[in-house]
Amino acid sequence: MSNRQWWERAQKVLPGGVNSPVRSFKSVPGDPLFFRKAAGSHFTDEDGKNYIDWCLSWGPLILGHADPDVLAAALEAMNEGASFGAPSRREVLLAEAFLARMPHFEQVRFVSSGTEAVMSAIRLARGATGRDLILKFTGCYHGHADHLLVAAGSGLATFSTPDSAGVPAGFTESTAVLPLDDVEKLEAFFAEHGDQLAALIIEPFPANAGLLIQREEFLRACRDLTAKHGALLIFDEVITGFRVGAGGAAPVLGITPDMGTYGKIIGGGFPVGAYAASNRIMANISPLGPVYQAGTLSGNPVAMAAGLATLEKTGQPGFYEELERKGAKLEAGLMKAAADQGIAASVVRQGSLFWTVFQDEAPRAVEAVDGSKMEIYGRLHRDLIERGVYLAPSGWEVGFISAAHTDRDIETTIEAVATTWKSWS
Repeated sequence: MSNRQWWERAQKVLPGGVNSPVRSFKSVPGDPLFFRKAAGSHFTDEDGKNYIDWCLSWGPLILGHADPDVLAAALEAMNEGASFGAPSRREVLLAEAFLARMPHFEQVRFVSSGTEAVMSAIRLARGATGRDLILKFTGCYHGHADHLLVAAGSGLATFSTPDSAGVPAGFTESTAVLPLDDVEKLEAFFAEHGDQLAALIIEPFPANAGLLIQREEFLRACRDLTAKHGALLIFDEVITGFRVGAGGAAPVLGITPDMGTYGKIIGGGFPVGAYAASNRIMANISPLGPVYQAGTLSGNPVAMAAGLATLEKTGQPGFYEELERKGAKLEAGLMKAAADQGIAASVVRQGSLFWTVFQDEAPRAVEAVDGSKMEIYGRLHRDLIERGVYLAPSGWEVGFISAAHTDRDIETTIEAVATTWKSWS
């Protein structure tokens, strides 16, 4: 069956034809592609067409699709039992490997998704501090838990404004929202509410509304103000954990959070999430403390095995240096293609994360992103699909580079982009 036929069938049995909204191609022209198989940096759709994949399942596949070592580890685990609902050695092994790379934490709890990890971390932060108030920032997405689906408004901060139907206002009245990259507003908020705050949660490299690289001054203020007021600093590293560096964002930035949330890469392509902190904080979680959290598939042995194999390979000498080289090559090529064709664009990159925004200056806050230019991205997305290059189906989403991407993949992509832009003139 063709892509189109599968799409017609999907719309009859799945809401909007998909199981996650961005897959629906509502932000770009055309209909979604249905993929049949994948290997390395490429995948093939139901029409039999092959694509260079720069989306990579939204980040988990840092080794590329169907990495043989990850597959072997997962198959070995499946042969021994796909789920126990009881302790198994692989969750211990992955926890040890995780903490060896994250020495600023002492314990980790595995769950089944990034949303679940953040939800649990927030509950733990509230239980550990005895406070209710949470602070987040516009442009930072922390999963679809009710109390974090909060829209920003004007003024110092916004309270009690759910960003989704079905979320009672009471669920978000203890969540405050501030703009990114505004130290003055941050300081004013802490002066008024700091002693009521349980935690400040932030993506250290915000990557859910484009890639909004923050100034060190702003991130340092987040650390200093939470410490001063007895609140916890949570780095949401569901995307950046084990991607921007071997130890995540903390060593890259030189800023140590109190807690961290993780997902994607630590499952090697299988559903997973995790949250981590010190022994003192984690002592509040059940069965040790009064903060409850549980999950039937938490610590699933197949996900643990795939995650462990992934961490072992990403821990090899030179792994992240090679990703950086590839990222720099892609960035330079895309910027040259834009300059050659007179396209106003910025390529924002942090390691193997990249984002193209069609404006001259890279924004640091979502309010600085020119949303009217997303139409340009949609046109680029459709043209590149025709040329065998697959980007995320939304201009607000970032791209991902893997160990499986070759120099030829990068050169082919740059050539496809340059040819597309040239055809527009």
